[in-house]
Amino acid sequence: MSAPPTLPQSTNTAAAGSASQPPIATPAFRSFISRLSSSLRQGFSQRRPWTELADRSSFSKPESLTEAYSRIRKNFNYFRVNYVTLIVFAVAVSLITHPFSLLVLLGLLASWCFLYLFRPADQPVIFYGRTFNDKETLGLLTALTIFVVFLTSVGSLLISASMVGLAIVCAHGAFRMPED
Repeated sequence: MSAPPTLPQSTNTAAAGSASQPPIATPAFRSFISRLSSSLRQGFSQRRPWTELADRSSFSKPESLTEAYSRIRKNFNYFRVNYVTLIVFAVAVSLITHPFSLLVLLGLLASWCFLYLFRPADQPVIFYGRTFNDKETLGLLTALTIFVVFLTSVGSLLISASMVGLAIVCAHGAFRMPED
């Protein structure tokens, strides 16, 4: 029995002295994660208590459509973070109940991350021997995103889940009497 063939390895003499970082440990990735976590922390610090959101004693029927609209605006300003959380929860539940759409969106997110966002600027994308510059990569990723969101069932799933979440938020905002 012969030994299995070994995979060829290319060595770059210019980069042999410097250790290259894997894409996940680049400074751009660490900076992105740091900004994301600080912005989430700052956003969630403005969240109102859920017990205040669900207080049944503060619900009443609006007398007119203009009063309902005024309540929605006031409650949205007061419960903004809670309402966004409810809409995101509605979209998340919808994606979890449709795993194919979730996998398609995760694949799209991974392609954006690894082909455009966290790729070092000095390394071009090479696919089947063809080198793609940044503009071509951005154009292909944009076309892929448009195809996935608008020409598959993923887009309708995201839009319908967002509309369900928005309907819940508007119903709560219209029927909850804001404290002035």
